[in-house]
Amino acid sequence: MMTTTAQKAQANDVVGQIIYALRTMGVAPIPRNYQLFYEAYIGSNTALTQDLAALGSRATQEELDALSAQYIGTGHAEVIERAHGKLLVELEGLLRLLRQEQRSMESYTKLLGETATRINSKANFSNDIIGNAIALLTTATTDTIAHGERTVDTVAEHSLEMDEVRKELDEYKRIANTDSLTRLSNRRAFDDKLTSLFDSAGNLPVTALVLADIDNFKKINDTYGHPVGDKILATVASVIRANVRKDLFVARTGGEEFAIIVEGNTAEEVMLICERIRCALETRSFRNSRSGVQYGPITISLGYSMGSQAEDAGHLYANADAALYHAKHSGRNRTVLFEEAMSRDYAGKNWLIYRN
Repeated sequence: MMTTTAQKAQANDVVGQIIYALRTMGVAPIPRNYQLFYEAYIGSNTALTQDLAALGSRATQEELDALSAQYIGTGHAEVIERAHGKLLVELEGLLRLLRQEQRSMESYTKLLGETATRINSKANFSNDIIGNAIALLTTATTDTIAHGERTVDTVAEHSLEMDEVRKELDEYKRIANTDSLTRLSNRRAFDDKLTSLFDSAGNLPVTALVLADIDNFKKINDTYGHPVGDKILATVASVIRANVRKDLFVARTGGEEFAIIVEGNTAEEVMLICERIRCALETRSFRNSRSGVQYGPITISLGYSMGSQAEDAGHLYANADAALYHAKHSGRNRTVLFEEAMSRDYAGKNWLIYRN
């Protein structure tokens, strides 16, 4: 049996858990190692998780880098380094411009002061002196304005370059946060979104986390093979996306599990959303158009918890997962709202990031 406190302990901060795992395994806590462990521990790539575990407790950096190259690729590091280099160049250019502008304005201010002193001097009072002063100020002012306009144009150019870098990084983030198979958000994006829900406690009574899991999916993979399983995953994802509002956050969180974050709806309304998804899948035909083989019926179990039932993101996830566990063990192909009594029968995910 597991108490709510134990559930929350299992759902400790992911970052802290992964850093702890790195330290325990004697792995250097550098960014590329952290990303590798993150991808392995969230469970979205079973082969990566197994290969990392096979390295044992004293993996070398070369072995870890080989896994990263195989499962993650190195393009992400190149994108970040290139963007960082561009930003440094543009920022250094802006700093040079600002220093030049500062020196130009200091010279102009000094000239204004000296001219005012000459004009105010009774000993030097004459039409020639005033005329020369006006001519000098006119030239200096014109030069200063022209210099300022050139500075503004150059600042605009630097700003455009930095905006391009920002767009590049935004696109990289979008790709990095997207599941390549289903085109939904991935576990990384889900973790960020889930954590942000508790930034505003006032919205929690109308905020829900829904976890959904395809029923008997291992049997589908074992019977028809992983390529068919992947097609079914992609189809299920499209059905989920088509049956919820566009503003709802939908993610594939690992394997055959999906998550939906619903904001602005009561528990009863969330139940209706879940049932619409469930019924849409239950009645959909999963058939090979060439061979005529029927892969279905494909059903899905859903469990959800309202934000007001939890104290933090980890607690909310544990609640929704307990409800999903209850849906699975009470017959599958159903939607269950979390109730406190469900915590007693819920053993929690057996993922390393949720262990103490």
